Amino acid sequence: MVAPESETLTKLSMKALFIGFGNVGRKVAEILFEEWEKFENLKDLGLSVIGIVTKSHGALVNQSGVDVVKALQDFRDIGRFSTLSPEFATISGVNAARRLEYDVLVELSTLSIQQRGEPALSHVREALGRGKHVVTANKAPAAFAYHELRELARKNGARFLHESTVMDGTPVFSLARSGLKGCRVTGLSGILNSTTNFVLSRMEQGESLEDAVKTAQKEGFAEADPRHDLEGWDAAAKITVLANALMGASLTPFDVERQGITRVSIQDAQRAVQAGKHLKLICKAWREGSNVRAKVALEEVEHGHPLAPIHESGSILMIETDLLAPFIITETDPTLYDTAYGVINDLLSLTPA
Repeated sequence: MVAPESETLTKLSMKALFIGFGNVGRKVAEILFEEWEKFENLKDLGLSVIGIVTKSHGALVNQSGVDVVKALQDFRDIGRFSTLSPEFATISGVNAARRLEYDVLVELSTLSIQQRGEPALSHVREALGRGKHVVTANKAPAAFAYHELRELARKNGARFLHESTVMDGTPVFSLARSGLKGCRVTGLSGILNSTTNFVLSRMEQGESLEDAVKTAQKEGFAEADPRHDLEGWDAAAKITVLANALMGASLTPFDVERQGITRVSIQDAQRAVQAGKHLKLICKAWREGSNVRAKVALEEVEHGHPLAPIHESGSILMIETDLLAPFIITETDPTLYDTAYGVINDLLSLTPA
């Protein structure tokens, strides 16, 4: 379905292919196709979704525009796309990226670490190789092949955008592109994984790790399989993307010294509080000679430290440069709207000024 045309929505400007239709993908679709009248400043984004491909819930293809509202309703009713839909198709993400006609690939599949970013990385390569723009909330492509993908985009006159890969929709990368010209980023540090920060905050209050994870899952920001979060892989992927994009590093998550929170007990968390400190999973990247190094580690931070007040699902990033004094970007209580906004912000940046 094409977004309705009215005085609040301009003529169609882009055809999009969605790969992945999980929580973030569906929220993007809900905002753009069901809730669009609430958001006056989305009027410049005209979008036709010509395909939605998932790994295990089916696919829809219609070069004239998929009925997105019907697709969303089917997910609510039966948890997948209806095989009775005339738009239902059997096609893989790679083949869709390779064969369908679209202007922008919206890559929203799940993070894969052990597969070194696949199949998302292949989806992105296929699109950029055809001169198609890519917008992704999946950290894997930028974590495993950032410079390759940037060069592939440049060579083929396309853009590779990934605002939602770190801190949801907070404009970290767009801020750096426009606000740090002439600066050399020398260091990064922050709390970047909402699930682990939420769990540690709840453990300070006496809640078990298992119960805190279940609460985070119910609230929608923890994955059904939380191991990437709890073992530090999600945080490692995020600091990798930041280091590659802002510091010119060529890291992968496997290059990051990594620690998770699986061995933390309630007693550990409460003992830190009694000592006037907080346990936090801290991400850092720094320059060491001509190289950039990164790590994710559990640290006790003093009560007055800038990172200490970040509780529950919030996140924070400190950026250090050679010209500008260190500054901090903070995100408070993000929801799926925030992550969806990062995707929408990237899509808007592709529309003519």
